[in-house]
Amino acid sequence: MIQQDSNINEALSYSVYTSTRPGLNRDPNTPPGLDNLKWVSNSATLIYGRNDAVLVDTFLTIEHTNALADSIADTGKNLKYIYITHAHGDHFFGLQLLLDRFPNAIPIATQAVAKNCGEHTQPEVVNDFWKPRFPGQIPEKLAIPEVLQSNEFELEGKKMVAMETGFTDTFDSSVLYVPSIGLIVGGDVVYNGIHLYLGETTAATRLEWKNALDNLIKLQPKRVVAGHKQPSFSDDPVILMETKRYLENFERLNAETSTTIELYNAMIALYPEHANPGSLWGGALITKRTI
Repeated sequence: MIQQDSNINEALSYSVYTSTRPGLNRDPNTPPGLDNLKWVSNSATLIYGRNDAVLVDTFLTIEHTNALADSIADTGKNLKYIYITHAHGDHFFGLQLLLDRFPNAIPIATQAVAKNCGEHTQPEVVNDFWKPRFPGQIPEKLAIPEVLQSNEFELEGKKMVAMETGFTDTFDSSVLYVPSIGLIVGGDVVYNGIHLYLGETTAATRLEWKNALDNLIKLQPKRVVAGHKQPSFSDDPVILMETKRYLENFERLNAETSTTIELYNAMIALYPEHANPGSLWGGALITKRTI
């Protein structure tokens, strides 16, 4: 786990914690090679003031979540809220472990995200998808966040804005925007040095994703934290445009190629250092539906 601290000389600051694990793709037809890039990193962001803090997203596994809890405890801050950006298990399955450690923290999400989290914690989803891929590593007890009653809450008098972004790499995504320090904690709306997860998308939803990115760019943020980022990479807001450009390149190359392997190879040529190529393969496979 790597911690990156940033103080923007305001009342609030933030720290980014990352956990690295193998990518999820298990397709036997995935092209060989790029073994040094077959991993993905999740981020969890602690926004804090003098005394209190908000955590945005959790980790997937027991080990990573316990390490995250230790890191939060080491700050000495009072964890008031845990905000969940979207309902993918790798962003909220650690929630109950954190609530066990910080029982006064309130787990929150938009109404749609809270509902979707409930669906993603159903036994058939956990037992059929997550546990076979991470045996013995998924918490036995899973929690879902409470529904935010409005799109805003406060941390030490500073506004936190839950912004719904529609369909990005999954439906009903959101980000947390902190206007006082120009911070966007982007969940899976934005990526940083990691191949985008496109397995749930269509051409129409990818356009919706690009429109969401345009809306975030208009905010002119100072820092943007991606839900999946290479740990050493900075939180430069240029990653909003880079994520949009990745989607544009995918659409262009999809039109220029006939098969999954052609699309995959063309994208790899453009992004040879991006981690988690299996995610790209899965998206290309869904899009082309022919190898």
